[in-house]
Amino acid sequence: MTSNPPKRQAFEPNQPVLNWLLDADPAIRWQVMADLTDAPAEAVAAERARVAFEGWGAQLLALQGSDGRWANAAWNRGWDSTMHVLMLLRDFGLDPASEQAQRALGRVRDHVTWQGSGPPECDNNPFFAGELEPCINGQVGAAGAYFGQDVGGIVDRLLGEQLPDGGWNCEAGNGATRSSFNTTICVLEALLEHELNAGSRPEVTAARLRGQEYLLERRLFFRKSTGEPILRDRKGNAAWTDFAFPTWWHYDVLRGLEYLRRAGVRPVERVAEAIEVVLAKRDRDGRWPLEVRYPGTMPIEFGEVVGQPSRWNTLRALRVLDWASAGELD
Repeated sequence: MTSNPPKRQAFEPNQPVLNWLLDADPAIRWQVMADLTDAPAEAVAAERARVAFEGWGAQLLALQGSDGRWANAAWNRGWDSTMHVLMLLRDFGLDPASEQAQRALGRVRDHVTWQGSGPPECDNNPFFAGELEPCINGQVGAAGAYFGQDVGGIVDRLLGEQLPDGGWNCEAGNGATRSSFNTTICVLEALLEHELNAGSRPEVTAARLRGQEYLLERRLFFRKSTGEPILRDRKGNAAWTDFAFPTWWHYDVLRGLEYLRRAGVRPVERVAEAIEVVLAKRDRDGRWPLEVRYPGTMPIEFGEVVGQPSRWNTLRALRVLDWASAGELD
């Protein structure tokens, strides 16, 4: 009888890299402890709690206006608006149950509208009702669901905007019939966050799985039509094999892999090339650089420089590699 091949061992970072990651803001440190070490749950929880009152998380919370907004806007073309800050706080893992999160999100829910930040017909929409573009609504929905807000209206709207190929495109209202990786990843993250925090519904899960298949059919960065790698995004000319943090609305290979990891997808052969891209970015010390910083006004600085090792990208890459190597590729 032929035995099954042995399961590959989980990818483990070296100790100097772990030490470097742990010598960081609580927003990174607690995630490293939770995902890359054997730290006890109570120690992880204690570290996570610090995000609300220390470091980058506390800095962002302190910037909120009395009217609930950041940068006087629900959304703007920079990166310091209410929506963008809530996305960062989600990335930081601010505990939604913390007093600080509850207070900040209550202000947004009760006071912030889309006045002056979206299409005029959405001016009176409460913030968590969203506006019209699925890429923006995906980001609002992901942040809102993470923080326990009612984004059911956004989710229902997104379900109705799914294209026949399984994805989404902000330009569908202008006649686009093929999906966009950028829009699709924003929507997938929203649907997943909604399922994780509000419970799954068959129609939401089905739509998310169709969108997920859109990415997998294209092996995360290849053209379905020709099989050639997609070197540059048509919108903004971004390279999908260059890794940024924050990603904002932009898709890249690492972001696609992160979604699959969080969704609990079993690693499949269709992600093998994407995993190789991630592995190739590792420097001789076992760290990953910040390769892109998208132009715009950041609400706070993380002290990371393009071309230099990035704690955020290193954490993200290590989690993805651990997910891929701990499971067997089908």
